Amino acid sequence: MTARERTYARANNQRAAQYTELWITGSPEDIAALVQAVARSGRLVFASAPTRMRGDDNRHRRYLRLRAR
Repeated sequence: MTARERTYARANNQRAAQYTELWITGSPEDIAALVQAVARSGRLVFASAPTRMRGDDNRHRRYLRLRAR
């Protein structure tokens, strides 16, 4: 591995370590409360739109990207 490749790999690892990515599943009320709490803490970077689970399950699923620090 060349010095350039090592530098690029190290930079990518540092950028990846800055964020935590989560899929959360639950009732719409529980998810809304969690998203509001994370937004107030300043860690929320991205939240996907709620997606219903398949079948007759009334839960929803969301993807969250949070700052690690």
